[in-house]
Amino acid sequence: MFSFFKKKPDAESADAAQPVIEQPAAVAPRNWTERLKSGLAKTRDKLGKNLAGLFGGGQIDEALYEELETVLLTADMGVDATEHLLREVRERVTLAGLKDSAELKETLKAVLFELISPLEVPLAPRAATPFVIMMAGVNGAGKTTSIGKLAKYFQCQGLSVLLAAGDTFRAAAREQLIEWGERNNVTVIAQQGGDAAAVCFDAINAAKARGIDVVLADTAGRLPTQLHLMEEIRKVKRVIQKAIPEAPHEVVLVLDANIGQNALNQVKVFDEALGLTGLILTKLDGTAKGGIIAAIAKQHPVPLRFIGVGEGLDDLRPFSAREYIDALFD
Repeated sequence: MFSFFKKKPDAESADAAQPVIEQPAAVAPRNWTERLKSGLAKTRDKLGKNLAGLFGGGQIDEALYEELETVLLTADMGVDATEHLLREVRERVTLAGLKDSAELKETLKAVLFELISPLEVPLAPRAATPFVIMMAGVNGAGKTTSIGKLAKYFQCQGLSVLLAAGDTFRAAAREQLIEWGERNNVTVIAQQGGDAAAVCFDAINAAKARGIDVVLADTAGRLPTQLHLMEEIRKVKRVIQKAIPEAPHEVVLVLDANIGQNALNQVKVFDEALGLTGLILTKLDGTAKGGIIAAIAKQHPVPLRFIGVGEGLDDLRPFSAREYIDALFD
């Protein structure tokens, strides 16, 4: 039996549902650039402190390139991306006749921008109505929380949203999504237990009937090695296509930045299973491994739709390569 959950107009009931996801006491608001710099502080400190010595002046020689290689690898950019960046930097240094290591910083930033900027592909949620976004990821990646933040983001764009609680394995996930729905005044379609594909199918039909702009379909977390569960999520996608043949219009994998190179493995396996169209990278504020974006760009490029650098509703924003690099280096 399916259930439709909608935020009640009673303010007291709304407040009662918020403690689980309530944000800390209000502080002076910061713009996105400040929050991004703050969120990338651990990566910047690890990368920047080491680069500061390299870019502090002195001769450009082989020893400097070896040090630069070590710094990039420790920031989790991966072997392929690191080799690519070093090769490009070497060529530009030679062509420009650079001699002072202080000039390397802007060269490295330019090369890194060229590598990761192709990942900067904004969503186009107005391309279809309803625009169906299927969310996937392992347990703990921040998938359900990201759905709540995305709902708020789309609402700020003037779009109506409906949530499908397709994680039918975990009651906590369903309850959390319902709370996000209440907080954002968004309808949530859920079912206690049962079939995730059926929940998503019902949600899409409800969205069609109501003229909803965006459907965010949650799915149960699973490891790429759980083959039976990977087959199940393929089924969810097939059933969604029965509701709307061209759906899902977006298949998004939510990644936890803390797992470093394992994120790249997840991208490869989920892409093979589902045909990913986008990524969300969460928890960049909790890791020194922000360089994983470069590794993904080099080895398995999938558009990076959003990045998350905090727990606040506004701490999930569209990825900007320029903003990311400026926050990383400056």
